[in-house]
Amino acid sequence: MERADVIILGGGMIGLTLAVALDRHGLTSIVVDPADRAATLAPAYDGRAPAVASASWRMLEAIGIAERLEGHGCPIRAIRVSDGLEPGGLLFDPPADDGPLGIMFENRLLRGALRDAAEAAPGVTLLSAHPGEVVRDETGVRVALADGRLLLAPLLVGAEGRSSPTREAAGIALARWSYDHEALVVTVSHERPHGNVAYEIFYPAGPFAILPMLPAADAPAVSRSAIVWSVKAADAPALLGLPERAIAAEIEKRMGGFLGRIELAGPRSSYKLGFHHAATITGRRLALAGDAAHGIHPIAGQGLNLGWRDVAALAQVLVEGARLGLDLGDRQLLDRYQRWRSLDTLMVAAATDGLTRLYGVPGRTASAIRRLGMSAVQRIGPLKNWLMAEARGENGDLPLLLRGLTI
Repeated sequence: MERADVIILGGGMIGLTLAVALDRHGLTSIVVDPADRAATLAPAYDGRAPAVASASWRMLEAIGIAERLEGHGCPIRAIRVSDGLEPGGLLFDPPADDGPLGIMFENRLLRGALRDAAEAAPGVTLLSAHPGEVVRDETGVRVALADGRLLLAPLLVGAEGRSSPTREAAGIALARWSYDHEALVVTVSHERPHGNVAYEIFYPAGPFAILPMLPAADAPAVSRSAIVWSVKAADAPALLGLPERAIAAEIEKRMGGFLGRIELAGPRSSYKLGFHHAATITGRRLALAGDAAHGIHPIAGQGLNLGWRDVAALAQVLVEGARLGLDLGDRQLLDRYQRWRSLDTLMVAAATDGLTRLYGVPGRTASAIRRLGMSAVQRIGPLKNWLMAEARGENGDLPLLLRGLTI
């Protein structure tokens, strides 16, 4: 029988970050994850490269994870948004002394740093196991593992991702729909330097993102970027099956050739795109975080950062509750977490869904209207600055960790 302050089901980036954040403030956790560590950290496991927003980076600094990643990420100094390859569009380019808009990391590097930090944390117990029966009642939470071990805690956190068994078992209603798209993900090398600029090019068939990355260790003179290309679901298998030179040519065509000759620099992968939003992110002695609570279109690269905002808010609620001597599964604490996160997650979810639909309208008239709107935003300083702050994750009532402060 093992006891902790919190049991976290799911050892992905959200679950591990929460465990490390709690440990830094004196709370213990047991993280249960059936995934094979060696597989999840392998270079070919996941070709995605998320952008860590500046507010999220401040949290990683505050809990001691950023130091494990220093020098391994590519700063995003500017973001260009355009309607296809038409002229005009938006340019987000903050002053250099404001710091980058975000930092690009390979998924496996983020996973590795988080896992190493969790393993080094004295208050974190990592269990590679399958959870069995889960009981949540007035007395606490009891999780029976498939191997017979029993875990006890006052609070359960569901952080298993989009298909969260914890959320399903709790009977939490979900607004959910699928987009008729898949995201093709691949790293490419290119002839011309990216200049630390990220590009979001909107086509009626789906957005096409170019995200700057550091050169590979074995080819330091060769520029690289991560591509996230949304395509019609029916077209995805054919595109994935193209020879390397053919798919490189297709990518170069969608870039308009501005980065020069393109070559693939990593394996290709794809994943289906969908939307879901839980009606509530809490239950009896239960809190959901990350994709277990909400899943959005990757159109603005906000998915992981939205989950990290959950982590920062939940960690603050629990740490402050523990200092007051409250039961960590107390309804007051969970209600505070629910109130803190509900508006932000709903607004971001609605915005990404709306952008996906807006830019999916074909035709020259629709394109002209979109370009007119972007030109207006470019000229309206306060609105443009608000959108930049939103991209950084700096709007709203920020938890202390997202400000770079300990709780």
